Amino acid sequence: MRLEVAGPAVFNLQAWLSTWWTIGLGIGLAWWAFPASPLLPAPAPDAGEPVPDQAPRGVAAFIALWLASALPNVFVAQGVVGAIAQGWIKAAVFSAPWFYWAFYLAMTAWALGVGLFLFVRFAGWTWRTAIFVLVFLTTTGLSAWQFHARTWGPDYASQTGAEDSPRLQLSQQTFEHQQALMEKTMAAIAPQRRGVTDVYGLVFAPYAGEDVFLRESTMVSRVLTERFDAEGRVVHLVNHASTVQSHPWATTLNLQRAIDALAQRMDRENDLLVIYMTSHGASDFKLAASHWPLQVPPLSPGELREALDNAGIRHRVIAISACFSGGWVDVLAGDTTLVMTAADATHTSYGCGSLSELTFFGRALFDEQLRKTRSFEQAFASAVPLIKQREIDAGKDDGFSNPQISAGTGIRPVLRALEQRLDTLAAAPASVPAPTPVPLPGAGFKTSP
Repeated sequence: MRLEVAGPAVFNLQAWLSTWWTIGLGIGLAWWAFPASPLLPAPAPDAGEPVPDQAPRGVAAFIALWLASALPNVFVAQGVVGAIAQGWIKAAVFSAPWFYWAFYLAMTAWALGVGLFLFVRFAGWTWRTAIFVLVFLTTTGLSAWQFHARTWGPDYASQTGAEDSPRLQLSQQTFEHQQALMEKTMAAIAPQRRGVTDVYGLVFAPYAGEDVFLRESTMVSRVLTERFDAEGRVVHLVNHASTVQSHPWATTLNLQRAIDALAQRMDRENDLLVIYMTSHGASDFKLAASHWPLQVPPLSPGELREALDNAGIRHRVIAISACFSGGWVDVLAGDTTLVMTAADATHTSYGCGSLSELTFFGRALFDEQLRKTRSFEQAFASAVPLIKQREIDAGKDDGFSNPQISAGTGIRPVLRALEQRLDTLAAAPASVPAPTPVPLPGAGFKTSP
C-alpha cells in the first residue's frame, strides 16, 4: 500500500506479483477438492415451482466469497499501518514491537479462519479438504517467511538525489576498486602490541540516504583513534556516494570480513573491540541499510553476535545509535560485553534527520562525554540526561528514547585497566615513547572463502 511509505516511494512489480501465486494455487486446489455433485441438494419443488438452492456452490462462488471476505482485512491492516507510517497515529503503543506482532497475527488468523470456514462450508470435511487445509496453511507460512518484499518501498534515488548531491555509479571499475580497497584496508590493520591491552574499532554506517550517518561515523572513528590509542586499528565501513574511492562499503558481508580480519590482528583474549553502528532502526530491531542502486540487506543483532562469536573476540564494547536499538541488548549482552543503545526496544531515538549534524546519542556520548572521560559507563551516565533534555527541547512527542546499557562483570576490570593506562599515557611527557609494536607471526589478512 502506498501509504505505508512516508515520502517518495517506488513500486516493486515483482513483490506485487509474488503475492498472487497463492490465489492461483487456491483455485486449483478448490477445483480438485470440491465434490462432483452439489453438497446441499435442492429440495423438491412444490406445485411445479422451481426452488433455488439453499447454498451457493462451485469454485467460482467460493473464490468470489473468499476474495470478498479478505477486503475488510486488507483495508483495516493496510489502513492502520499506513496511518502509523504517515504519522497520523502517534501513540507510543503503536510503535511497540508487540503491537505489530499482535496486529499481524490477528489479521492473519482472520484471513485463515474465513478461508477455511468457506471451504468446509462448500466442500464438506473430506480427506481432500484436509489436504487443502494443510497446503493452505503451508503456503500462508511460506509467503510470510519467504516473500516479505514490500510492494511499495522508499525511493532512495529521490532522497539522495538533489542535483548537486553525489550519486553512486555502479560499474565494473567500482566493484573492482571496492574489492581492492577492502583487502587493502584489512591488510593495513595494525597488529596488537605484546603486554598492552589494545583497542580496536569497527565503525559501521550502512545508510547512504542521509549525510548524518557519514558525519557521525567519521567523528566516532576519530574519537576512538585519538582518545583510545587506536591509531591504525579502526576500520570504518560506510555507505555514501562520496566515499566510494576511500572507504569500503558497509554491507553485512564486509562487516563479517572486517571482524575476521580484526580478530586475526588482535589478541582475542585480552584486547578490546569497540563497535559503533549508526543508522535508522526498525521495530523488528534490524538496522536499516541502503546504497541505491546497490542492494544492501539490513543487519540483525543475531548476525552481529554470530560474527563476533565465530571470530572468538572476547572483550566487546558495542554501541548502536538507532531507533528501537534496545532490542539488541539481550542478544549481544554477555559477561565480557558492554552494550549501549540510543533507545530502548519500544522507542525511537532522535537526531537522524537529513538536517542533523549528529544524532543525539552519538553527539552526547562520543563527541562530548568521551572527550572528557575514557570510561564508557561514566560517559553514558552523563550523556543520558543531556539526551533527555535535548529531546524535550526538540519537541519529541513519542516519549523519551530511554537509552539502555548492559555491562557484564567480566568486562569491567578490563575497562578500568584500560582507562588507567590511557590516562597515564595522556599525562606522560611527550618524550616518553609509546610501547613498541610487536608483530605477530602469521598476522596477514586472509580473505573469507
